[in-house]
Amino acid sequence: METLSSGLKTAALMARGRLPGQLVIQITDRCNATCPQCGMRKTNNFPRTRLSTDGIKSIIDAAGEKGIQAISFTGGEPMLLRKDLPELIHHAGKAGIPYIRSGTNGFFFMNHHRPEFGDKIKKIADELAATPLRNFWISLDSALPHVHESMRGFDGLVRGMEKSLPVFHAAGLYPSVNLGLNRNVSCRTKKQPRPSKATLETPEASPFYRAFADGFDAFYRSVINLGFTIANACYPMSMDDSQAKEGLDTVYAAASPDRVVCFTRTEKALLFKALMDTIPKYRSKIRIFSPLTSLHTLVREYSGQQNGHDTYGCRGGIDFFYVNCTDGNTYPCGYRGTDNLGPFQDLDIQSLDKTAHCLACDWECFRDPTELGGPVMEGLTAPWRLAARMARDNAYAAHWVQDLRYYKACDFFDGRMAPRTTALSRF
Repeated sequence: METLSSGLKTAALMARGRLPGQLVIQITDRCNATCPQCGMRKTNNFPRTRLSTDGIKSIIDAAGEKGIQAISFTGGEPMLLRKDLPELIHHAGKAGIPYIRSGTNGFFFMNHHRPEFGDKIKKIADELAATPLRNFWISLDSALPHVHESMRGFDGLVRGMEKSLPVFHAAGLYPSVNLGLNRNVSCRTKKQPRPSKATLETPEASPFYRAFADGFDAFYRSVINLGFTIANACYPMSMDDSQAKEGLDTVYAAASPDRVVCFTRTEKALLFKALMDTIPKYRSKIRIFSPLTSLHTLVREYSGQQNGHDTYGCRGGIDFFYVNCTDGNTYPCGYRGTDNLGPFQDLDIQSLDKTAHCLACDWECFRDPTELGGPVMEGLTAPWRLAARMARDNAYAAHWVQDLRYYKACDFFDGRMAPRTTALSRF
């Protein structure tokens, strides 16, 4: 009955041209890793900050009052605030927010050979499992353990993950592996020269495409062998790619000019196609959050097959918001730093322009739910327009229907539930 009531409320919200709200709170920009793809790496010298616990609780209370349905605690490295994080997660649960997420770079998986390692991991798993946390992500950058550990600056990390996952599962928490798309996915992807635009005519013949398709294949096989049951991909953010991104002034420093995450438009088209073509091979073996609908749209966008107004545009600044730890203010996302919306507590969401159409970044946290929810919302508000859209792009329509069926089989990626192998086997 509660599920039915929630579904009716969501449908009523979408009929008014809104998606269920999401809030990403950067609780700190402190980090202890050396990732070249991130401006918050510990070797990058800038004044570090964090939001106060009371300040975050005030934001959470406001989120509950405004009807926000999902909240993510991000960093920096959220687990550096391990004493405070469970308290914040509990507070979000009491505020009535059903979808609560956080994650880690995995630094505490080091030193897996030490006698005290098992007790430490059990304590962390039990602490998190005792909260209403729904999803907990762990970053992994490569199918090659030594490459990931070199990028992060942590030795023995991947073996530590492998030993820890059964402990988390026993506690009732099924962590997601989070791949930030980068050039170090495999040995071959590291060495690929820049492809010409002409390769988009036959992308499957491109060495760049083939290297990444094989790299993603190796990645999914490796994380399944490690014991992960959920996987997600973070789309690359590179602020120096002026061909693709104009007018951005990032406030979320999880971006970098390093080549490892800087891709041209042609490279992005091939990269996203390689991921889109690989995911269906593994949907029956591991719950993969990345929707084919979004990847299809990104491939078409970066290969010049559609203009921006053929897509739904991101709901960042309409239904989804980001709170920055440096000034405590709200932004449409972490990359539109010129659009300061002020304190979240003072934000009147209902007064915001719900017809805004932004494609300025590829932040999957906001782009993926927009792409999945857009057709539902359009079907409730302008069904004739949805019918025309689906008729123009049959592949998009097929991906969207398949994504919805798959998400249901994955229990909408509930990180407190084991995978249902029978439901997944249909894919």
